[in-house]
Amino acid sequence: MRRCVMLALLLAAGPAWAEPIDALLQAYPDQLAGIEGDALVWRDGTRMKLGDPAARPFEVMLRDASLRDQMRQPYPAGAPLLPPAPDQDPGRLRDRAFFGHLYGDCKRNEVAPHLASVIWLPRHWGQAVRFTTVAGADRALAAVSAELDALPDETARMLFPPAGTYNCRTVADTGLPSMHAYGAAIDINTAYADSWFWHRGQMPIWHNRIPAEVVSIFERHGFIWGGRWYHYDTMHFEYRPELLPVR
Repeated sequence: MRRCVMLALLLAAGPAWAEPIDALLQAYPDQLAGIEGDALVWRDGTRMKLGDPAARPFEVMLRDASLRDQMRQPYPAGAPLLPPAPDQDPGRLRDRAFFGHLYGDCKRNEVAPHLASVIWLPRHWGQAVRFTTVAGADRALAAVSAELDALPDETARMLFPPAGTYNCRTVADTGLPSMHAYGAAIDINTAYADSWFWHRGQMPIWHNRIPAEVVSIFERHGFIWGGRWYHYDTMHFEYRPELLPVR
């Protein structure tokens, strides 16, 4: 019963777009031109298959997601911070070709030219982190920083020093590019972090010390939180405006 309630919360809290794939066009209007038939069309003329409408096994989608898979699990923005249902990882299903085309390949030095410095928590920490400028991600992070910096000291101490933004690396359990490899993710203070990967080999037992007000600020500016994943990573936030309602 508890799992059914959690799944219902996830589905109820997702964005109310007519078609989930349409959210890509709203999130990245400068990069995407439209959808024609079964293809996403970029403004540079590139066409990408949307993929099979039918869901595949979770592990298959995790390692080889299509665009439809990427949008398959609604992200529960604004929902209570509760343990997610098994294999509900909204945002972990990523079409590698899509993000490679959007941000570039860090191994080919295509990401670094688009990085900008953002001062993280000017009042509490005041040091620069590097974040992508693509789709206004750096401006979104700066807005997050300004709001977080106004929080009480006992909350702000969870947010610095950050554990990293841009890092040309892969995800530990899949070997696929991390959102950090695109300069589109930030990890906050590891001293307050919890991760399923630290307890792998067991059923993930959800742990979290990050307060709802921090999560809410990130979500208002287009970031999703790794704590909303069954395979949770509570220090991790990534810029994924396609998974959040337009505000």
